[in-house]
Amino acid sequence: MIEMLLSLAIVTQDQIPLRAAPTETAARHASLSMGDNLEIRGVKGDYLQVYDYRRERGGYIRATQAGQYALQAEEAPRLKAVVDFLKDQPGFEAMGVGHAAAFLKAAPVEAIDASLFEAIGKMADRLAWRASKLSGSSGAANEKQARTVDEHLDVLKSYGVTVYSVERNEKMTLCYDGEAWRRVMALPATAEQKARAALSLTRHDCVQSTLLPSERLELDLWRADLLDRALEAGADGSLPGHLEARLKIRAAGVWAGIAHQMARRPDADAAVLKAGQTAETMLAAVDKSLLVDGDVAAWNEAAIRVGASRWAKQTQVLPAPVKGRPGIRLAAGEQAGQNCVQVIEGENTPEQAPAFERCTYGQVWTSSLTVSPDGKLMTLAVQPLADWREIWIFRLGSEGWEAEAVPPAVDQPELGYIEFAGWVPGNKQFLVARETFINGVTKTSFELWNRETLKVEKRVDKPGNLTAFYRWQDPAWKSATLAIR
Repeated sequence: MIEMLLSLAIVTQDQIPLRAAPTETAARHASLSMGDNLEIRGVKGDYLQVYDYRRERGGYIRATQAGQYALQAEEAPRLKAVVDFLKDQPGFEAMGVGHAAAFLKAAPVEAIDASLFEAIGKMADRLAWRASKLSGSSGAANEKQARTVDEHLDVLKSYGVTVYSVERNEKMTLCYDGEAWRRVMALPATAEQKARAALSLTRHDCVQSTLLPSERLELDLWRADLLDRALEAGADGSLPGHLEARLKIRAAGVWAGIAHQMARRPDADAAVLKAGQTAETMLAAVDKSLLVDGDVAAWNEAAIRVGASRWAKQTQVLPAPVKGRPGIRLAAGEQAGQNCVQVIEGENTPEQAPAFERCTYGQVWTSSLTVSPDGKLMTLAVQPLADWREIWIFRLGSEGWEAEAVPPAVDQPELGYIEFAGWVPGNKQFLVARETFINGVTKTSFELWNRETLKVEKRVDKPGNLTAFYRWQDPAWKSATLAIR
């Protein structure tokens, strides 16, 4: 009896009937899924008498429909061999995690190392990824696959493997919470194992959009620390080049977000500068020759994140308006966290009433201010989100000053920035550059705008393809932008 209680069965197929008796005609108590863990309580012919603790039901299944194991140290190598095989087999994640859970119960403490938790992490990530791809899909075949994946997710949940959902831009992403990867980071592990763990734990698309600003900053600082530790682990040259590049790409995007969040805090100028400079340093340190499939898109995405926060690497100054030309000053808004941009004509003194005011909860990068030669148009970079920067255009019209906020894109916005790139002689046109990342596709454009209508007159994908852009692009913009890389 003691030996029987230490035996378990792991279901190896989907839609396996748990029957009331050891016959094909017996009533079906439940439908079991691959990876389900059952306690073996007896054997009757070709059937195992089992109890399912997840469903709190007993019954019978065919012995050929499950792997049978004794929870003893001698069985641990056999269980580990199955885990090592299944960890790279798509569709068998639930069964792989089931065998990993059994190994943790059977194996002595000294036999449990980072490789087991790495296997759990890989399988959980892969199943969550497949569930994300199938969510919202249509068609009988896809719906059947989605039901199977949902059943496998329930199996993982029974083992304590948590998968959560993140909704952003009307898209649902399922993510593994990373508990196994955290153990990889905590245990003695190779540089490769730590790199894969850090990359899984720091995914941008798995950050909850509902976090408070303080929570998001705390999370991003933790993500940056993980990536730094992974890079340090491979500093001896043991880390493959493509993994090192991926870590730097991820770190660049994380530090860009930190720079934006720090900028919204009082008296954090030094931290903002450090974060902004670290983001660009990480991006610049990536050896593009080491990038493999999918990495180029990630590198471009990181460049847009860094580009959105690129003003953070510069000290923010607010020079006094030149005599005869307008300028701006910042004032606190009525609501907490709100800044108001005031247009000033003449000397910037407390007694000088603003000619125009517009308020925002976004980060105003004062060093980005540019004034047209005739003093009738100004541009300013305003960043409402860590990965989204707008351009504010102030114009002096017949009825006074007015402002318009122009976003990088209006359709399915994900990541992007838009910025001033130069004045065209004649006071009728100016230059603008923008980058967006939508549905995995990066789009860069260099544009000639009409000052009166703020409409794009010409647009190209390379600055050299537009004569006005080639001739009149601002040298300061060219030296600092990430749109040209």
